Amino acid sequence: MGLSSTSTNPQSNLSLGLPSPTVPSRRTQIADDSISLQLDSSLRDPSHPVPPFPLQLLEPHTENHNRNLSGETGKESGSDDDDDDEGREVEEFRILGHSMCLKRRKDNDSLSSSSSSKRMAVEPGLEGRKAAVRSWGNQPLCVADPDLFGIMEQEKRRQFMGIELIASENFVCRAVMEALGSHLTNKYSEGMPGARYYGGNQFIDEIETLCWKRALEVFGLDAESWGVNVQPYSCTSANFAVFTGLLLPGDRIMGLDTPSGGNTSHGCYTPNGRKVSCASIFFESFPYKVNPQTGCIDYDKLEERALDFRPKILICGGSSYPREWDYARFRQIADKCCAVLLCDMAQISGLIAAKECANPFDYCDIVTSTTHKSLRGPRGGIIFYRRGTKPKKRGMLSNQGDDNDQYDFEEKINFAVFPSLQGGPHNNHIAALAIALKQVATPEYKAYMHQVKKNAQALASALLRRNCRLVTGGTDNHLLLWDLRPLRLTGKIYEKVCEMCHITLNKITIYGENGTICPGGVRIGTPAMTSRGCLESDFETVADFLLRAVQITNMVREHGKLQLKVLQNNKDILELRTQVETFASQFAMPGFDI
Repeated sequence: MGLSSTSTNPQSNLSLGLPSPTVPSRRTQIADDSISLQLDSSLRDPSHPVPPFPLQLLEPHTENHNRNLSGETGKESGSDDDDDDEGREVEEFRILGHSMCLKRRKDNDSLSSSSSSKRMAVEPGLEGRKAAVRSWGNQPLCVADPDLFGIMEQEKRRQFMGIELIASENFVCRAVMEALGSHLTNKYSEGMPGARYYGGNQFIDEIETLCWKRALEVFGLDAESWGVNVQPYSCTSANFAVFTGLLLPGDRIMGLDTPSGGNTSHGCYTPNGRKVSCASIFFESFPYKVNPQTGCIDYDKLEERALDFRPKILICGGSSYPREWDYARFRQIADKCCAVLLCDMAQISGLIAAKECANPFDYCDIVTSTTHKSLRGPRGGIIFYRRGTKPKKRGMLSNQGDDNDQYDFEEKINFAVFPSLQGGPHNNHIAALAIALKQVATPEYKAYMHQVKKNAQALASALLRRNCRLVTGGTDNHLLLWDLRPLRLTGKIYEKVCEMCHITLNKITIYGENGTICPGGVRIGTPAMTSRGCLESDFETVADFLLRAVQITNMVREHGKLQLKVLQNNKDILELRTQVETFASQFAMPGFDI
């Protein structure tokens, strides 16, 4: 054993005592404590190095000295040392003829005892812990965050007091709201039913499987021929998952031009060539357009462009197209250019489920949709894809082709949704969607969608009688496009005036325009107000409100610019707002009461 003077920790748990020829009046610590005790290198195993032991060199005191010192000074003089010694183990030995003692702190016992006593002193009881959890976990929103609650209450009142005409918005029922705000938001469930990355998903699997079943049933699909994925966060996510699963970067897609009524998720460029959507950034997109005279899709031009461009995915469906889609013609064109046919039915999925318009499932390979528009469900997306054996092409003999030629969409699309593009699914959304799909299957929902269509036609007729110009001259579904250019208005200005009158609609670009900076029209839809109970006669009143808003817009604008300060207290706007609120507040609001 060797004695070295390597650096030590001043708070050492070892001490070294040496005898002294004289007995000091009290125990003192030598100032130099930079001494450590270390095993001689010749005695150490190189594979198990032993660190040096920090030591403190102390003046010794004998047993007699302790008694004398204790007798002279009493408890006061020895209290510190006695307390200190009680926590030490003492071992005596000799070095170079000197008697020495090694004192080691009983750290394990003392620290364990100290920490245990502290825990017992501060650890609350079970009831106290329950109360602490409830204090933050069970507060209602109005208590937990009164600022946010106040804003939400204002939005609730806005919905109730206004006329909602945005075609892609609707009102959900209380059951859907309850599922969205439920404990299901707590669970992580990456993967698919039966193949999750986390445990504890047996009931989540049941919910998602039930949602699959209902989704197939409401559209009349056989589970042997069709599969479904209900995890996409939106229809844009659903579309991009299809592209990601079936295409390589740079492959070609073809959809309806945005000014013609298409959706940006199908590919979109600005007039100067800037790529707007991911579909155009990661893939090469090229649009087909409507006929500028009729506003309807020019199928001959579409076929000509498709055969020239040769897309790998041909897309039918859009955001602002008021007429039926010729799915049979799309199928013919897709077959000619060997493309997968994708239908984005986001706007009209409710009409399709209620059999109020043509069915894309008879012709398309893949069908995507949102779940919150005419379906009256939570905000999200859904993907349907063909599975099983591919049918023989028309004109092919029975002995031609491969009977084992199978669709390979399922694995590719599911893998694209997760893990390629998304993380865990929103289980509260999936449960809410299952609730909405159950309602879609009812006769009451079918009657609702029939009324949506009748209301749209009534509103279109009312505007046409007032000499308004509608794109395509009317509508076959739930929406209509109002071209404001003959009234020398832009959609942007008119939308703002309507909003101040508590009428919500959205500006759109009309075909033939070169950009979307000042779109020349507005899109109007009837699902939301139909959900509140409006009928055809009510939409006659809505048409009067819309025409009055046109008059006010023309009066308040100056040199083509909207004077916002003027609008705040404009007498005509305040008068129309009062009329709108009186009209809207007489109808019930699904999901909540005011």
